[in-house]
Amino acid sequence: MSENIIDTPEVPFARFLFAHGAGAPMDSAFMQAFAQALCAKGIEVVRFEFPYMAQRRTGGSKRPPNTMPQLQACFLEQIGCFTGDLPLFIGGKSLGGRVASLLAVERFAEGVIAGLICLGYPFHPQGKPDKLRTEHLRGIDCPALIVQGERDPLGNRDEVATYALAGTIEVEWLGDGDHDFKPRRASGFTQIQHWQSAVDTSVSFMRRFQES
Repeated sequence: MSENIIDTPEVPFARFLFAHGAGAPMDSAFMQAFAQALCAKGIEVVRFEFPYMAQRRTGGSKRPPNTMPQLQACFLEQIGCFTGDLPLFIGGKSLGGRVASLLAVERFAEGVIAGLICLGYPFHPQGKPDKLRTEHLRGIDCPALIVQGERDPLGNRDEVATYALAGTIEVEWLGDGDHDFKPRRASGFTQIQHWQSAVDTSVSFMRRFQES
């Protein structure tokens, strides 16, 4: 297991347990930029890796993600290590956010977490819009934020508008963004702008729900 990366501001007001996506590690450009930007705004960010990603560092080959029960067990272990002194939010990029979302209801009911943040939620596998991963999101009572690119191939704006999501879920759309929040040049937006928008929205969300 790789060692966690922790970005800590001088006076943090909340903690974000931040899991990576399926294909990129915890120190990818996105994870690094997002964690450091959150830290600059008063949030302690804890990054960790699921077992398969940690093994890629030493195994010399790409390993597929662990089973969902294994991913959840890993996330739960991390939650157990970082509760107590600060309001705790859990979430992640794509796969990491999905794993967190499957744990959020129970951990929120127990008073362990204050909320959930998903960056580029994988509502369905690419090219398979009928295989939805939304059943558990219909009745979730935990405060939740999903930041999504408007043309994300794992759930675009038109598709998500047809889903029955719980009223506790806020969806923030990034204009013309893809799964990594990258817009096309003609849109007038930039990926860096969208990354910053995602950070600002996440910080505002955590400030509102830090006392939950």
